[in-house]
Amino acid sequence: MFSKALTYIAAGCCAFALIAPVHARDTDLGTIPMASLPTEAQSTLTLIKQGGPFPYAKDGVVFGNYERQLPLQRRGYYHEYTVPTPGSRSRGARRIIVGGAPSKSATPTNSADYFYTGDHYASFQRIKQN
Repeated sequence: MFSKALTYIAAGCCAFALIAPVHARDTDLGTIPMASLPTEAQSTLTLIKQGGPFPYAKDGVVFGNYERQLPLQRRGYYHEYTVPTPGSRSRGARRIIVGGAPSKSATPTNSADYFYTGDHYASFQRIKQN
């Protein structure tokens, strides 16, 4: 593993930069109170906790965390759910990501990890439960 964020390796006359992967930590994420979420996100969160029914076919699919914005977990730990965007013809950019829900038919517990993104995975906020 790299001990620094940037390591240089000299190879003949050329130098190559290797960038160590950056992993999110819980402390890197901001929080948002459930009451401060958009109304549509609050409704989606209620549906998640009830186990559905979900309006989009892709609701509940595994979220890969490829951007590594969320704390690293085993594959299959995170699942994503669409937060409807008023006026959008598609699913839009807003999502709630749930950590710890085994499948879209399972009801996550209150101890599950809930995250909100309003910008299609560019940033996340941990949802603070009331």
